[in-house]
Amino acid sequence: MVHHIGLYKLKAHVTPEDTEDMMMNARMQLLKIDEVLSIKCGKRIDPKVPWPFFIAIDFESMDKQAIFREDPIYIKFAEEVIKPYTSEYLALDYEMDPGKDVNLA
Repeated sequence: MVHHIGLYKLKAHVTPEDTEDMMMNARMQLLKIDEVLSIKCGKRIDPKVPWPFFIAIDFESMDKQAIFREDPIYIKFAEEVIKPYTSEYLALDYEMDPGKDVNLA
């Protein structure tokens, strides 16, 4: 099982309402993709945290995550929801199965 976390910095023009819309759209759109097992997203609580928005998605495998990245729903979401409102992105992927030897090199 793979846990993907995307951390985002927002553009200066983004309002709290825009952030709420991003959260709603992430849940509504990305859960339509078969490879997505679960999704969580949210906004920062502490204003000192440099990443004000995140999306976390669980996949069965790295292969399923690769399929997700090519899905037209995800591509449209990234173009219409993420890119217009974000200025920087940090992606983190974690293996969640204890004892599994993950060789991604």
